[in-house]
Formats: sequence, structure tokens, C-alpha cells
Amino acid sequence: MSIIPIELIELFGTGPWFPCRPAVWPPVWPRKLTAMKVTVAELGPAEFRSAIDGFVAVYAAAMKPPERMLAGRDIIMERHAANPGFRGLAALVDQNALAGFTYGFHGAPGQWWHDVVAGALALGPRDGRAYLDDSFEVAELHVVPAYQGMGIGRELLMRLTANRQERTAVLSTMDAESPARRLYRTAGFIDLLTGFRFSGGEPPYAVMGARLPLWSPPRDPGDDAPDQPWPRSPRPSS
Repeated sequence: MSIIPIELIELFGTGPWFPCRPAVWPPVWPRKLTAMKVTVAELGPAEFRSAIDGFVAVYAAAMKPPERMLAGRDIIMERHAANPGFRGLAALVDQNALAGFTYGFHGAPGQWWHDVVAGALALGPRDGRAYLDDSFEVAELHVVPAYQGMGIGRELLMRLTANRQERTAVLSTMDAESPARRLYRTAGFIDLLTGFRFSGGEPPYAVMGARLPLWSPPRDPGDDAPDQPWPRSPRPSS
């Protein structure tokens, strides 16, 4: 079981380790931060599941998705927590505010995203299926808007993928020239697929892959994937 900093207990209260939502609801995000301390805590599957409602709130604040993309998001996250090699992280600011989260797991045949992407890569102009052979799937990464542009997104990405046994990392994001795309590229990700639609009504996505460990260059304050309007594209389903 992960060792959880006391800040998490202070933020979410006692009882079940994480209640359904942050202690203050709706959450109040500060408009301006002059100094802050960021704590990143690693969560095991059980801890992650008990925090899901709070994470969905961060997802909604960061992505502002249509209602249809919010429906069932908690169920998808709960199912993902059962995947092999699961790792979840929560970022806390000044010991009392949930600023962001990320999670991922070992990709394998039989998982929805893995199988859909493998099929598309086989038909695409570039066969990137080798990136899926031994991969860590970065499933979600989101930062609350008030805490964007502060490097939290990059920190979460680098910690999530650190010391993994897999050979590669893979993810999908909106197919647009955005701060998200720039962050992933500076960390070593390349495009494996572009203009890909997971379903007919979804916007086009890019599927990206990188060799592990990721490369962390000197930080550009503007390069923060989850710190911008489209940090990580919401999954249609999985």
C-alpha cells in the first residue's frame, strides 16, 4: 500500500480515505498564486477508487466536456484501476487543494483503447504497433484551470512514467497544435496516428508514443499539457 502524505487526509477528511468529493464543494480555486507547495502522492487502486468523484470534478473543470462525456466517467476510471501495472498520482497545492491527477497502466490486448489503436495502426501510413508491444498507457492527465501553467502537468507526466518496466509510453490527445502536444513532443513523444476518430461523432485525435524513460528538457513555462484548455482529450469510452 502506498504511503499517503498527511496533506491528503487534511484535504479529504477522515472515514474512508477519500470521500466522494473534496471537503469543500463545489471546490473554490484561487485566482492567483504567489507561492505554493505542491505535493504529489501515489495512489494504489483502492485509494484511487475512493477518490474518483473528486478526480471527475477535476476532469470536468479542466476539460469542460459535454454531459455525455461525463456520464460513466467514474465507471471507466474504476475499471481502469483494475488493470495490471496501475499507477495513480494526485497533485495537492498548499496542502489543501486538489490541483490535478493522472493515472496509467500496462497496456495489453483485450483493453479497449489498446485494441482500437492497434487496429488503426495496422491500417495507417506508419505501422507503429511495435509501440504497443510493451507499453505503459497514459490514460488521463488533468490540472484544474486555476493551477495551469505552473508546471504541475509536466511534473505529473514525468513522475507517472518514471521507473516503469515497460519499453514505451503511449497516449491519445486532441489532434491540434496545442500546449499539450508541445509538452508531449518535448518529452519524447512522436505521432503514430493523426486525424483518428475513436467514433463517428468524436473530434480527431492524435495517438502518440515515446520510448521510456521520457526526456525532460529544461522547462519552458508555456509547455504544460494539462495546464491549458485541452490537457488530455477525454476518452470516448474504454
